[in-house]
Amino acid sequence: MKRFVPLFIFFSSVLYANEDSSKLKIIQLSDNVYQHISYKNLVPWGMVAASGLLVVDGKEAHMIDTPWTLEETEKLISWAEDKGLTVKSSIITHFHEDASGGISFLNKLKIETYATKLTNELLALKEREKSSYEITTNTFELLDNTIEIFYPGAGHTKDNIVVWLPKDNILFGGCFVKSNNSKSLGNIEDASIKQWPTSIERVINKYPNIKMVVPGHGQIGDIETLRHTAKLASRA
Repeated sequence: MKRFVPLFIFFSSVLYANEDSSKLKIIQLSDNVYQHISYKNLVPWGMVAASGLLVVDGKEAHMIDTPWTLEETEKLISWAEDKGLTVKSSIITHFHEDASGGISFLNKLKIETYATKLTNELLALKEREKSSYEITTNTFELLDNTIEIFYPGAGHTKDNIVVWLPKDNILFGGCFVKSNNSKSLGNIEDASIKQWPTSIERVINKYPNIKMVVPGHGQIGDIETLRHTAKLASRA
């Protein structure tokens, strides 16, 4: 049975960090799953942190969302290589830069990048680089019994997907999920607020054994984090 790392890991187990607290951080969540946290200065909010994951399978690593920038994406790859890992692929959970900012760098390195057809269309509208592989089904297994991608419907954006890690019962919700201490839905410029609660319910029904939920911003939670997000959307 997997032993889950308690939430105080945020304060006790930072594996890589520059002295500047606004630089890339990598935190171990389980034996083979790492959280990467990168930052970007956004007016008027200042430095905003965004989370993604790195899932290790043998000597290969699979990135879930890129860091904000090309530079931080390069640092994450260097960190993996220092551990003897080869970054094999990356999943882009939606078209915003906090999920896709490093995609052009990954494509340049011939690292497989995966996004839905809708995400690629939205990236193209922004005149940004698309993924090298396209996901065309609502459920897609990137790695057998290890990494599953699910499109639950619109929420934070029309194209948002979640990533399920069955070996650890970890769900990467990305920006589709708001942390438990969030008082609002945050950036709703591209949101589908009315559909959001129904989309959340689809995730809960599909993955009832969720133990850990990693949002795109803020603290890690559990299945209640999904319900909290649904409540925020229902009240908006």
